[in-house]
Amino acid sequence: MTPRRKRLLAVIAIVAGVGAATALAMFAFRDNLLYFYNPSQVLAGDAPSGRTFRIGGMVTQGSVQRTPGTLEVRFVVTDFRHSVPVRYEGLLPDLFREGQGVIAHGRLNGGGDFVADEVLAKHDENYMPPEVAESLHPPTPAQAAE
Repeated sequence: MTPRRKRLLAVIAIVAGVGAATALAMFAFRDNLLYFYNPSQVLAGDAPSGRTFRIGGMVTQGSVQRTPGTLEVRFVVTDFRHSVPVRYEGLLPDLFREGQGVIAHGRLNGGGDFVADEVLAKHDENYMPPEVAESLHPPTPAQAAE
């Protein structure tokens, strides 16, 4: 084999190796992304089924139900247009309460409930994650009529 051909094969091998490494990194990165959806998007079917994602919104007043003797909690998250029931088993953040913003990490089950692995509450009365704030504008009268 000539030196020129050896160099060409080396360059091809390096390019193929870098391409394979990039493809593997992108595949791993895609699987680790947690996309954010509001309740309207979840009910419209935009949220992935069978994959973990984040849902955010406000905890509906009067919706928090605790199962006595367990850490199971049920509540409803709303974006003031639609609502999604959430189930969570574990300790809730100290700032979790009705009428406050939350983000929950988890997935939808077959019954339409969001089963959360983690629940995050906003940390003070002035802060809300930007994607939650954008999705929580109450509907205008024209939007409500649709």
